[in-house]
Amino acid sequence: MNVAPTDWTARWARYTPHSIAVSDGERSLSYAELHRGGLCLAHFLLEKGLRKGDRIAVLAENDPAYILLFVAAQKAGFVLVPVNYRLSGREVAYILEDAEPALVIYQEGWQHVLPATDNGKPHPPRYELQEIKSAATGTDVRSIIPESPAEDDPIFILYTSGTTGFPKGALYTHRMLFWNSENTVLSLDLGPDSRTVNVMPPFHTGGWNVLTTPLLHRGGYTRLLRKFDAGEVLRLLEVEKVTVFMAVPTMVRMLAESSAFATTDLSELKYLIVGGEPLSPALIERWHRRGVPIRQGFGMTEVGPNLFSLHQDDALTKKGSIGRPNFYVQTRVVRESGTDCAPDESGELWLRGPMTTPGYWRNAEATERAFSDGWFRTGDTVRRDAEDYFYVVGRLKEMYISGGENVYPAEVERRLEEHPAVGETAVVGVPDPCWGEVGHAYIVLAPGASVTAIDLQAYCRQGLAGFKVPKHFTFLEALPRNATGKVDRKALKARK
Repeated sequence: MNVAPTDWTARWARYTPHSIAVSDGERSLSYAELHRGGLCLAHFLLEKGLRKGDRIAVLAENDPAYILLFVAAQKAGFVLVPVNYRLSGREVAYILEDAEPALVIYQEGWQHVLPATDNGKPHPPRYELQEIKSAATGTDVRSIIPESPAEDDPIFILYTSGTTGFPKGALYTHRMLFWNSENTVLSLDLGPDSRTVNVMPPFHTGGWNVLTTPLLHRGGYTRLLRKFDAGEVLRLLEVEKVTVFMAVPTMVRMLAESSAFATTDLSELKYLIVGGEPLSPALIERWHRRGVPIRQGFGMTEVGPNLFSLHQDDALTKKGSIGRPNFYVQTRVVRESGTDCAPDESGELWLRGPMTTPGYWRNAEATERAFSDGWFRTGDTVRRDAEDYFYVVGRLKEMYISGGENVYPAEVERRLEEHPAVGETAVVGVPDPCWGEVGHAYIVLAPGASVTAIDLQAYCRQGLAGFKVPKHFTFLEALPRNATGKVDRKALKARK
């Protein structure tokens, strides 16, 4: 049997047909069932008139049918466009107009997000996700697909979060999928015995490409969960004998604060992967006391996303670091002049490697701006120490200038989160009549803690230059977050 290089499940259906690939607690699919269902679904969609390269927009939470769509796309070359169902109708309408899908699939409960009209154009056909499930259980199991995708064909168009302006659609190819998996497997030692719970949203690259697609590539198991609930996640970590789990810092904190945290059996959990933002040392130590090492990392939609990894043994000795580059990731730290920075000198992070996007969907201008001599310009400011450990100093767009000096919020936030009373913090630049801009720190206290703004200012002065010390402090119950779980700095800057 000749199998396209992009068709992973066809091989696992041959090697380990009875191993369970994915489950949502109600429905489980073995690799043989995933392969068969993907073939049925691919032929169903082809008979509806879809062809290689056609986009399929999807508004759905984590569900085995979504994985079946992915398998069908690997076989027949369809391009999935995961749509953020938390967006407004206007924002969803923009994505649909930009992507021009041949088909829209929605989960029950999310159809209200779809636009009533398409600016006078005919609607593309719309299917409820249950119809896709039914199509995947058909009897058409012909193995021949008219045209298989090439490795440089896209499998996803992943729209960026769009915290400023409208989002851009990053092309994510089959080649990127493979090399991201290789970087992940080499870094995390994944294989057929690896098991995870995935609670990350499927409209985010982390939901697909941190663990789900690498585990599908390596014959592992994924338990899908639609929504994050600390108690339920802890229960599943135990009963599913999870070996590796990915979460954002807010989830990590909520899990540690759950009443079940102290009694949950976490003996199978090799480590916790944390991405999105740095984790406070106090929270790292709390998990380490439970016998669960923390692996911190860094990635982005357009490259990877599994780019850097900080080994659990370095979690405290190299606190604040995103670690070292993964195996197939090339890096540069670049000055504004275009020359490379020396160790411990801050500059823009540039990336290159086979896991890099070819560009943005129908946006040649944005693609041209993103690249320089084949290097992807991330917009992140980092420094690299003498041992090749990287530290995020801040986003170029988040930087503010106070009294003529550049201030990167991430550096100030790291200092604040070293204070035992601080659970979480975010710092933004706000206008100031004297200095141009100054820092405004938003603080979420650790449980049971108490501290004043004067105390925190004094603490910052002990470890930061005066111009970096925030002038304003506001205490909040929780930081506002966007749909991907990251702090919504735009919302903070808009506060009065």
